[in-house]
Amino acid sequence: MAKKILVLCTGNSCRSQIAEGYLRHFAGGKAAVYSAGIETHGVNPLAVETMKEDGMDISSHTSDNINAYRDIDFDFIITVCDHAKESCPYFPSNAKRFHHNFPDPAKTTGTPTEVRKQFSLVRQQIKDYCARFVADNL
Repeated sequence: MAKKILVLCTGNSCRSQIAEGYLRHFAGGKAAVYSAGIETHGVNPLAVETMKEDGMDISSHTSDNINAYRDIDFDFIITVCDHAKESCPYFPSNAKRFHHNFPDPAKTTGTPTEVRKQFSLVRQQIKDYCARFVADNL
C-alpha cells in the first residue's frame, strides 16, 4: 500500500510544488504525493522553469487549498515554510509531521539572473531534503 504524503506551504505556488515534484520522483510508486496551501496563488512560472532545468516537469501541477484534502488519511505531512506551520488551520490527521523552512525564492529581488540563481539554490535544497526524506521514511 503506497504511503500518502502532503506537502504544505503558504500559497502552494513554489516550494511545495518543487517538493511535490521531487517526492514523486524519488518515491516512485511507493507514495502518492499531494501539495496544498493555506491559500492558493497559482503555480509560479519560475518554479516550473527551474524544475525543467533539472529535467522535472511540474507544468501540469495545480495550486490547491488544504481544504480539498481534508478527507485523505495522510501518512506524512511536511510543512516547507514557517508560515504554513504556524498558520495551518486545524487539520485532523494521525500523520507523522515534518517541518523544514526553506527560503521563499519568489520573494527574491534583484536582476532576473539573481532571482533565477536563488530559485536554483532553493530547488537544490528541496531536492536534497526530498531524497533524504524518501530514503529515511519510505
